[in-house]
Amino acid sequence: MNGFVSFVSSGPGDPELLTVKAVNRLQNADAVLFDDLSSGPILGQAREGADLVGVGKRAGRPSPKQDHVSRLLVDYAKTGQKVVRLKSGDSGVFGRLEEEIAALRAEDIGYEIIPGVTAASAAAAAAGIPLTRRLTARRMQYITGHDVTGDLPEDLNLAALADPSATTVVYMGKRTFAGLATLLIENGLPPETPALLATGVSTPDQTLARHTVGELPDLLPAMKTPAPVLILYGPLAESE
Repeated sequence: MNGFVSFVSSGPGDPELLTVKAVNRLQNADAVLFDDLSSGPILGQAREGADLVGVGKRAGRPSPKQDHVSRLLVDYAKTGQKVVRLKSGDSGVFGRLEEEIAALRAEDIGYEIIPGVTAASAAAAAAGIPLTRRLTARRMQYITGHDVTGDLPEDLNLAALADPSATTVVYMGKRTFAGLATLLIENGLPPETPALLATGVSTPDQTLARHTVGELPDLLPAMKTPAPVLILYGPLAESE
């Protein structure tokens, strides 16, 4: 008989941001397949004796292929075990969740998705700002800073992204935001639009800095942090 897979969202790094349901699944799992950003203190919640298998992907580093990760997930579940697939942030936000679900469905393996705190919410909370504001920031949009090739996606809706009344969050945009900023400004976004630059959100290495969209292209290349970089821009990212 097949086992069961719980896609557990670990949040951005602080174990106190785990949901009660996430902790429950970790404490009852036979095996935990975890991303790099879900390791460290988060794994301290796993049941003693559970198999802990790192399957994380990090930009610029050797990483397991997605089909290998999906196959490993299926193989563990086929042994009848309770498996946790531990993903950083919220597993449904830029977490390659759909590919792994498809692999499970093809093998008739049951699963559940446990949502979590995404980095955008954690960064805004750490900065002491909301993500929405009546009248002037009534819309949120999240985008990834790179496509499967590692470059800036070519099919971006620039009219939407240049909307000065939206809160826009760019995940994984450190290397490509300079090009994106040029396109945004060309499409009408004022270069003085406030921007929050966040790294290592909710971890001991967290940094938060307020800039403008026009300033970031000159600042990002000098950053040497290995931590994930998140950029939030819009009226709510203004300086205190």
